[in-house]
Amino acid sequence: MDTEQADMTKSAMMTVRLTPEVRDKLDALARDTKRSKAYLASEAIASYIDHNAWQIEEIKKGLDEARSGSPGVPHDEVAKWVRSWGTDQELPRPTAKKS
Repeated sequence: MDTEQADMTKSAMMTVRLTPEVRDKLDALARDTKRSKAYLASEAIASYIDHNAWQIEEIKKGLDEARSGSPGVPHDEVAKWVRSWGTDQELPRPTAKKS
């Protein structure tokens, strides 16, 4: 039994609806990589979940920090600073302030 088959024996099954365009691309990728469509779909879903879970966790941390009352930099100051990057009037990095 290869690794792909071993991984699939420990998994749960679900049904996913795909547009014809995505289905055709998945078919082609499976054929070209000699992987099953189920394997590729599972890998894609895992990657999507990892990326989005990381992003959501960082957002939660940011919100918790903002609510804590600890010093921070107002969004407007950060946005103004970023807009100045690469210009002749680049602004210094803003400093944290107690809210």
